[in-house]
Parts: sequence; structure tokens; C-alpha cells
Amino acid sequence: MTEIFSRLKFRTKINLGLTLIVAFTSLIIAIFVIRMSSDALIEQSRKRGEVLAGNLALRAENPLLSVDLLNLGSMVNELKKADDEIVYAFIMDDQNRVLANTFSEGFPVQLKDANTSENNKINIVTIDTGKKRIFDFAAPILLSDKKLGTVRIGLSRSGIHAVVQNLIFAIFALTGAVLLLAVLISTQFARQLTFRLGSLQKHAEDIVTTHLGPSLRKEENKDITFTDRFKRAITHAPKGDEIQELTDTFDAMAMSLACHIEDLQITESDLTRQKELLKTIINVSPDFVSLLGPQLTYLAINKSYAEHLGHTEDNIIGLTDDEFYPNEIASARMEEARMVLKTGRIVNKETREPETDDSPARWFHTIRVPVYGQSNNIIGVLSTSREITELKNYQAQLIQSQKMESIGKLAGGVAHEINTPLGIILGYAQLLQDDFKPEDQVSKDLEIIEKQARVCRKIVADLLGFSRQNESEKITMCFNNSILEVVQLVSHTFKLEQVEISTELDDRYPIIHGDPEKLKQVWLNLLSNALEAIDEKGHIHISTKLDTESMTITAVFADSGHGVEPKNINAIFDPFYSTKPVGKGTGLGLSVSFGIIKDHGGSIKAISPLPRSLRRKLDLPENAGPGTLFEVTVPLDELSEE
Repeated sequence: MTEIFSRLKFRTKINLGLTLIVAFTSLIIAIFVIRMSSDALIEQSRKRGEVLAGNLALRAENPLLSVDLLNLGSMVNELKKADDEIVYAFIMDDQNRVLANTFSEGFPVQLKDANTSENNKINIVTIDTGKKRIFDFAAPILLSDKKLGTVRIGLSRSGIHAVVQNLIFAIFALTGAVLLLAVLISTQFARQLTFRLGSLQKHAEDIVTTHLGPSLRKEENKDITFTDRFKRAITHAPKGDEIQELTDTFDAMAMSLACHIEDLQITESDLTRQKELLKTIINVSPDFVSLLGPQLTYLAINKSYAEHLGHTEDNIIGLTDDEFYPNEIASARMEEARMVLKTGRIVNKETREPETDDSPARWFHTIRVPVYGQSNNIIGVLSTSREITELKNYQAQLIQSQKMESIGKLAGGVAHEINTPLGIILGYAQLLQDDFKPEDQVSKDLEIIEKQARVCRKIVADLLGFSRQNESEKITMCFNNSILEVVQLVSHTFKLEQVEISTELDDRYPIIHGDPEKLKQVWLNLLSNALEAIDEKGHIHISTKLDTESMTITAVFADSGHGVEPKNINAIFDPFYSTKPVGKGTGLGLSVSFGIIKDHGGSIKAISPLPRSLRRKLDLPENAGPGTLFEVTVPLDELSEE
């Protein structure tokens, strides 16, 4: 029975349920109404019979005293004719003898004892004749509490039964009408409800088959497609109403959603892993990588660029270049990014960041490319910047080397051409001095000529040294010893000038293959320049450090002098360039030193001002100059490795 009910359609269940409810309710109401109506009619009939019997007893009192049988007979006959429901009526005396009755075919003797009036009150009994039931009323005829006789009246219950039958018919007719109306209303309600359930089921099936179906899979059932599983879930499920079908559809949807959630979790895990991997790769890169959105705000940035800007990655996201660069630079960068967003053209250029108090000028190679979305529209700008400051320095050094090589060749040729006539001038000046007395003005003038000729000869010698036209004799030598010899040579002179020289040499005594005299010339040039850069009291620190991995030895000469302007730092090695006043230098000292170090396979560079760490190490006073640092690096001899 339950299985049959479960297979019924939901509309049928609603109609059947409402019909049963209305029918059951109507039946209960009808039973109570009929019962109450029947009881009310019976009670009314009994009261009516009591009234009729009492009235007849009062009327029969005088005829009974006078034994007027004719009057008594007319009284009972008139009473029977007056009411169709009165079946019989008769009067008995105190000896229970029937004095008058309405029976035309003879008085039934058994009827006399069927009812008696007890305690001088009207007594009511029900008599069943087999054909019908009768209310029998026995009313005493009294005279001063003395019973003279009894009046008996029989009322038929058929009238009451007919009224009750009509009432039952009316109630059931009304119940039928109400039941029919309930069925119509329930049918319409069920139709609307099942229509919405059907629509919901159809939408659910469309969602499952269209959006969730293709990815419904499990590792253990890879060969079973979603369509097969969905059909199997629907066809093998127990047939039922629309609720059951909707439940089956939602079960399939839940199964599909579970698989989709599992797939999304796997995909999310993969994306998270790939994101972390990509982020790690980008953060490891020394290049500055950033992604700008359509509003020119930062959407992503790598660790190197964040550190360059001096903020954390989270603090930079959502901001623009206005927050990190000066107005002029920020405007240029944003205009450049705006052009990429608008035109889609790639920007490939070299930019230079100006120097600041904390860092020198820096060069960057910047590339900006547009980022396209799914609809092939530009949604952002990807920028990468690689620092090429060191490359620029190498380029400058290469240009410097080529320039110095050209100037060296020119200087060498000029020196050779000047050296011969200069020697003649010097020789004749010395010969002419012998012809005059020392106190003569001519002799003094000749001394001036000789002195200036010697100065010119020194310049020619420097030019020849710069052009490296003279031969160099390289031997195996101790790098530290060449420095110590020069320091001992000039220490007394420097002390007189209130300049202190301190040394911190590597105690491993590095051996190189070089020319001791020429290297001493380099050290002497560097120390002389440092002395001239210090105005009053000062400090010069010399240190050497051996690097066994690169097989090089580095010497650092640091002074507390007035330093070199950053814009001039790369020009001090140019021939004839000098920061000294006119007449104080030829501008060839550092150029010659550059050539000597290059001839030894090494390099020389200058840094100004001194790094803060070195200033703290030397414990320089606050009023000391910014200072200059010269770093000389030359390769080791093969014996040093051994």
C-alpha cells in the first residue's frame, strides 16, 4: 500500500489528501449534527406528547366523573384527527378498564400494561410494534391527588425519522458540494505547486547536465561519464511523485557539486602551488618586476623592486608612482605606462636615476609590455627593469681605455719629437752658465731656463711613461713590500704636513709578477694626490686583501681630503685632466697610473665620498672631508697559488 501511494503523482496525492480531509471532516460534522438534531427532535416530540397527554387528562376529568363515555370517545377521536403523528389514544379508569379509544379494529389488550403512570406523574415508554416505534405517554387523571384514571397517547417516531432523513440528505448534499469545491481548489493548487516543482526540477536538470555534468568524475569511476551516471541515478531510482523526482535531481546535483568542489580544491591547490612557485621565481630575480593596472596602480611587485622602493610588497599594492618617486620622474613614468595602455606599443629604453644622498646615480634597462585580457583588450602593463650601472661603468672604462690608448700614442710621438730639441735647450743653457758669473742677471736667467727645461723634460718623461713606449721589466715581487717602501719614503714628509698614514696589509705576503719601480710610481702618485687633497690635518689609510678564489690582490688607498665631485669621478683618469689649481699639476699622474695598472693586467677605480662603514672604521672626525678611495686590483703570480 505504501509503495502504491509513493508512486502516485504529487497532484494526485494533494487531491486525494484534501478530499479525504474534507470527507472525514464532513462525516464527523454530519454525525454530530444528525445526532444533536435527532436528540433535539426526540426531546421536542416527548415534550409535545407530555403536553397532549396532560391536556387530555385535564379535559377528561369531568366526563370521567360523570361516566360520560360518549364525550370521552369524542375527545380521543378529535385528538387523533387533530394530529397525524398520534397513533392511538385511550382513557382508562382507576380499575384499568378502557372507557374510550381510537382503535377501530379492536383494542389490543397487551397495550394496557405496556405503560403505567407512577407517582401520579406522566410516564413515557417506547413501544416497538415491529413495524414502527411509538412513544407511549401515560398521564394520570387526578382529582385532589386522587387518581381517577389514566390517559394513554401513542406518538409515532416516523415523523422524527423523516425529518432526520431530510437533515442527513441536506448535510450530505452540502458536504458533497464542499468536497467538490475542495477538489477543484486542491486541483488548481496542486497544478500550480507541481508546475513550480516541475520548473525547479527542469532548471536543476539543466544546471546538472549543462554546467555540472562534464566535470562529474571520481578517481575510481573514470570510465563512467556523467550522463550515464545521471541517467542511471534517475532511471534506477524508485518512481514517485514530483517531490521524489526533484529529490533525485538534487541528489544528482549534490553528487555533481561534490565532485566539482573536489576538482576546485585540486585546482586551487595546483594554482596556489604554481602561484608560490612563480612568486618565488620572480622574487629571486634581481630585476625589478611590476604589474600596473588600468588606473596605473600597482597590482603586483617582486621583492627586489619593493626593497628598492623601501616598502613592503603589501604596502605598495594599490598605490601609484606618485607615492614613491619625485613629481617629475613619477609623471614621466605614468605617462609612459599610459601610452602603453593606449597604444599597446612596447617601451624598450635605458633610464638613469639621479644620485641621492644614500646612493650614486644608477642606470636601468627598462622594458614595458602591454598585458591583454580575454577579449584582447589591454588590461595592464608589465614592467621589468634591470640595473646596468656596472655595464655602463665597463663601457665607460672601455671608452676611457681606447681614448687613453689614442692619446698615449699621440703623446708618445710628441714626446719623442720634443725630447731632442729640449735636450739641446737644456745643454746650451748649462754651457752658457759657464760664461757668466753666478751673480750676473744673465746667469740667473739661464738658471730659470734650465729649471723650466727640466720641468718640460719631466713632462716629456711622464708622457713617455703614459704612452708605455719605454720598456717595463717585470719580476716576481712582493706586493706589500712595494707599498711599504713608498710609505717609509714619504712618511717623514707627510708627518711634517700633519697627515697620518696607517696601514692594514694582508699578512700572507702576496707575490705578483710586476715592475716594482712602476708600481712604486703608482703608489707615490696616489699618496701625493691624497696629500694635496687634505687641507690641514688628515688621515690616509692603506689596506691590502688577498682573494685566493679570484687569484687577485687588492690595495685600497683612502684619504680624508676634500674628495671628488661625483660628476667628475669618471674623468679623473683622463690625460691632462686635473682638479688641482693651475700650475699645480699636469693631469698625467692618474693617467700614467691607470696605464701602469692596466699593463699589469689589473684595474683601478675611484670612489668618493668614502663609504660610511670605512669612515666609522677610521674613526674620522665630523669635520673631516668626504674623502676619496682608490681601489687597485692586480692578478697574483702563479707562485702565490702554490
